[in-house]
Amino acid sequence: MKILAPPQFFLVIFIFLFFSCACSCTFTITNNCPYTIWPGTLAGAGTPQLPMTGFQLDSGRSVSIPTVPGWSGRIWGRTGCTFDQTGLGVCQTGDCGGKLECSGIGATPPASLFEITLGKGEDKDFYDVSIVDGYNLPLIATPQTAFGGCNATGCVYDLNLGCPKELQVVQRLDETGVVACRSACEAFGLDQYCCSGEFANPTTCRPSVYSTIFKRACPRAYSYAFDDGTSTFTCKATEYNITFCPTVSGLRRSEDGVTSQPIRENSYGEVVAVVPSSSNTLAFPTSIILLLILTFF
Repeated sequence: MKILAPPQFFLVIFIFLFFSCACSCTFTITNNCPYTIWPGTLAGAGTPQLPMTGFQLDSGRSVSIPTVPGWSGRIWGRTGCTFDQTGLGVCQTGDCGGKLECSGIGATPPASLFEITLGKGEDKDFYDVSIVDGYNLPLIATPQTAFGGCNATGCVYDLNLGCPKELQVVQRLDETGVVACRSACEAFGLDQYCCSGEFANPTTCRPSVYSTIFKRACPRAYSYAFDDGTSTFTCKATEYNITFCPTVSGLRRSEDGVTSQPIRENSYGEVVAVVPSSSNTLAFPTSIILLLILTFF
């Protein structure tokens, strides 16, 4: 005779799994570039630094970093780094004070940034990819959720290839290769490009010729300070996959062999087809859990 587990058993397991998903999040950083990069992380005010604030990531490798509810900060990739045994050195792009471990020091522009504020409880996460401070690497951030899909964001187009000459950052040794593309604000320091002074509001600070170049190449990324409308996304994710030098072509396969929805790019590298919009994905409501508890107990 079979002995069936009481409904309460399954309810307890469900609630445990739900709150495990709702209360924790992981950043998985992958290097698809054909060379080594050195990711850096920086926590925002009032949130702790991540367990890893700077590290070497060889081509083809991934690292997962746990975080806590409410964490806010940014993640970026550094290139052309050289460090000694004490962790001191220098990077061509994205440098953070000449240290392997950034330890509270942000990226020296130009650098492509993944920015996020994780929600607490049922509050949603807010995230974006920003090239407001310039660009050094292509990247895509893809949320993973327990109850539906959210929008991927980022840019797969190599802006270094089409960077205007006046914004180019070239290799220090031979000055022939473009390794990064500066923002107009950094290059010229004018209020109209930095959205400062009399231009410190969305009415007077409008897209410039330079930010428009960035926006055409990366329509989902922040291109200037007041680019919120098309660049900020929301989700309630258990994991964010942050991939540098992503390959986006046709169908993408997950690790378990299941093919996800098509992800395509246009001639500018824009992601034009992604998983379903996060605006239609809500966290599993607490009211349903309470109803289940009342039903079975």
